[in-house]
Formats: sequence, C-alpha cells, structure tokens
Amino acid sequence: MTSSSDFKGKVYLIGAGPGDPGLLTLKGKEAIEAADVVVYDYLANPVLLKYASAAAELIYVGKSGSSHTKEQHEINALLVEKAKVGKSVARLKGGDPLIFGRGGEEALALKGAGIEFEIIPGVSSAVAAPAYAGIPITHRGMATSVSFITGHEDPTKDESDIDWGALARLKGTLVFLMGVKNLSLIAENLTREGKAKDTPAAVIRWGTTASQEMVKGTLSDIAGKVQAAGLKPPAITVVGEVVNLSDDLAWFTKKPLFGKRIVVTRARAQASKLSAKLLDLGAEPIEFATIKIKEPTSFETLDMAINNICNSQPEADGPLAHQLPTKNSPLIYDWIVFTSANGVDSFIERLMVSGGDIRDLKGIKLAAIGPATAEKLASYNLKIDLIPKEFVAEAVAEALKGQGIEGAKILIPRAEQARDVLIDELEAAGAHISVTPAYKTVIDGAGAERIIERLKRGEIDIITFTSSSTVKNFAASFEGEDLGDLIKGVKIASIGPITSEAVREFGLKVDIEAKEYTIDGLIAALCSYLSQRLTCPPMA
Repeated sequence: MTSSSDFKGKVYLIGAGPGDPGLLTLKGKEAIEAADVVVYDYLANPVLLKYASAAAELIYVGKSGSSHTKEQHEINALLVEKAKVGKSVARLKGGDPLIFGRGGEEALALKGAGIEFEIIPGVSSAVAAPAYAGIPITHRGMATSVSFITGHEDPTKDESDIDWGALARLKGTLVFLMGVKNLSLIAENLTREGKAKDTPAAVIRWGTTASQEMVKGTLSDIAGKVQAAGLKPPAITVVGEVVNLSDDLAWFTKKPLFGKRIVVTRARAQASKLSAKLLDLGAEPIEFATIKIKEPTSFETLDMAINNICNSQPEADGPLAHQLPTKNSPLIYDWIVFTSANGVDSFIERLMVSGGDIRDLKGIKLAAIGPATAEKLASYNLKIDLIPKEFVAEAVAEALKGQGIEGAKILIPRAEQARDVLIDELEAAGAHISVTPAYKTVIDGAGAERIIERLKRGEIDIITFTSSSTVKNFAASFEGEDLGDLIKGVKIASIGPITSEAVREFGLKVDIEAKEYTIDGLIAALCSYLSQRLTCPPMA
C-alpha cells in the first residue's frame, strides 16, 4: 500500500461499516493506516480517522440529504486526481461500498482513468442495524430470504424499477435503505399489491451507535409513528415477522451506558483504554485530548540518576550533581517510586538509551501509585514491591512509612510539574529524596471547537476527568467561554478526590467520583450512577 510519485497510485474503496468503529474490518484499517489521502463521507464514523497517519491528507466529501459538499462526479475526479500523482488513497464509505454506496460508479471511473483499485467490503447497515436492534433478518420458520431495496430511487426516473408486486408476495424480510422520507409511499405500494396491513415494520436510526433509536409498528401505522417520534435520516426500515423478535432479542440498548455521550479528556495515546470500555458498555466516547505527553525540558537529572544506578559516574559534576547520591553508597537507591505509567515508560526508555537494562535495578525496591502504573512496570517484567490501598500520593507516602524508610534513599521520576505532597511526607519521615522530571504535560485542546458545538447542541451527557492536569487544561482550552454556562446540564465524573478538588477550583460540581481511583473504578462509578448497578459487567 505504499506509493511513489514515479507510478500511479492506488485507490482502496473501503466499507467503513454502519457506525460502530469496532465493525471496521482489519483489512480496511490497514488500508487507512497506509494511505497518503483519506477521502471520507457523512456515514463513515470520523473516529476511524485516528488510524490515518499524521501526514495523511483528510478530505471530507459528505452527502446528507440535499446537502452535498461534492457531487458524485467531483468525488470520482478527486480520486483519480490524487491517484495520478502517486498517492495511496483510502476512500472511506459508510456501510459497504457496493450496497447502495455508489462504489461501483467510483470503481468504473477509476478503471476508465487507468487507476488501480481494490474494493474492501464493509458491514452493511442493512445487516448490522437490525442485529443491534435484536432483529434477525432471517429466522427458521419465519423468514428464509431477505431482500435489500433502496428507499430512495433516482428522482429523475420516469417510473420505478422496483417490482412492488413481487416484493409484496415475498414471505421473507424486506430491508429498505434510505427510505424515511418515502416511508408512506413504501407502505402504500406494498399494501396496494397485497401485503397485509398488519405486517410488522421497524425503522432503525443510527443503528450500532449510542444514538440508535427504533420505532416499531405495522405497515398501516409505521409512517405516522415515525413522524410522531421525529425520526430523521439516516435510518433503515425492516418489514417482516422477524421484527416481533426484537422484544426478546434486543441486547445493545440494554447495555448499562447505552446512549450516553461521554467526553474522554485523557492524553491521546492513553484515551483508547477508557474509550474502548465506554464503547463496550454502549456509550459513545468522544475523545478530546486536553494534554500531550512530551519530553521534559531536560533529561539531565534523570540521566544522572540512571548513570548512578548503573554504577557509573555522572558525565559531569555540574550544579545538579549534589542532588543525587553517588556510587560510593552501598546501594544507590533503596526505592524508586513511580507515580504514573508515563513515568515508567520514560524511565525505562532512558535506561535503555544509557546502555543499561532492567538488570541494573536489582536490589532496588519498586513502588507504584496504582494498578495502571504497576501494570506498566509488569509489562517490563519488573516486580512491584508496594502498591497502596488508595491510589493517591498521600497513600503512597503512608505505605512507604510502614516499610521503615528513615534514612532510605528514594528516587521519584515524575512529571515536570506535580504536587509535592509525596516529597514532603517522605522527607518528614526521614527519607532522602531525589526527584527528577521524566516527562512533562502540555495543553493539547485540539478540536475544542467541535466540543463547543456539541455542548451547545446538548449532545454531550458526561465529561470525565482522570487527573488534575486534564481539568486545568480542559478549562484552558475554552478560554473566553463561560465554562459554567457551556457545560450546564452536563454531568462531571472524576477519577478521585484530588481530581475532584481541581474541578471545584473552577467552580464546577462533581456529580460522579470513583471509589477506586482507576479507570475501572471510574467505569464502575458511571455504571452505578447511570444504571443504579453496583458494578458494570466484567470487562473482557
């Protein structure tokens, strides 16, 4: 999937699936990752763009109802244009590209221009939306066939190409795509040709997403019910006896967080774990990274500490040398205390850069502030000697005091800007503390305009905060806005008391606070608050 300006490029016509990002195929994901250009439409979940490389050109060509950013012939020309200059192009289309997706038209245009192309099928909404609504489109003894029909024929046609008489006689399931506006006409045509007026029918909007809605009725009243409910496109219509099975087989809408739109403010690289769990529980995670993890202003003190651990002299005496023990000590450090997974990654990376490895940590005890940090240490095959019962700095200090740390030499690689409570507590207990910046956090805030728009439209239910930094940077991202007014009616969920304190400093109310100060604890608190369950179902 590489490209070169010396050769014509290639276009991948990719089915993006019906909305749930987990339904993208592995082959589709690989094509997006390798693309120089991603051309995407209205029904392709924009979350999938996270798979594109940072250097990829992203082009929106969405078509919604009568609103078209580009006409079809313009999209065809765009694909040809990009491929002719040697680009690898990922054409991301909602559902499946060849099921009422005009993928065939685009393929013919590419063929005519001599451009190589590949079609990567996707999960069609015609199959997925009913499945997520608990409607099996075929079922033994009830429906042995299924027909897919456009609900929106080309309006320039003199007469319909649909054989309504044949459809009315079929005993299988009928699935109409893009037919909300023509629902009355669809029902009228079917009943006029002999389909029973009491035939069950369902209209499913935004199937497979947290915005999924369904209205059920019969051919005689479905149009009126949909109009009364205010259902708008995009939606599909299912006609047949299988619709009645949804009462027993509905599963997606029963998830504990179904329908909730939840903002995730973690750093982009760390957001995926929380987002994946929210998605699995039926919510729509809206990623809004408020912080970026970057290298510290200087690695000097961290490198000096690592050089000491590796039993080598610091490269230079320098003004910072007095802050760190020397190799003349029997053990350079008794403890290394990690207060975040980011600190672990940075420390190990610098250890490797120095020419050392984890064997150099032999004899030094390791403490982790919580399970996520401990999990990160374990990923490097390092044994954790201490995790506090509560996952905050104060609890780490108390747990270490219980180990008898008077006179102990303790290294703390941490964020460049952080609370000093841990240092103060340990020094008061008689320990010798060496603190070194291992990374720093800076404001990200990219995409604040999109979040503001969704907040103003009432499309956000909850904002989650996982650290004091995410709170402060969230507020900074909306400078000039009345933050209290902007998030009026939106619930705030905090990972723990320190984060909650930061929320209150901005005059905001914390509605949900985790009892266990972890991502799983935050998820459990959300479930308890929203569905009155003590815990969420076990995560896979």
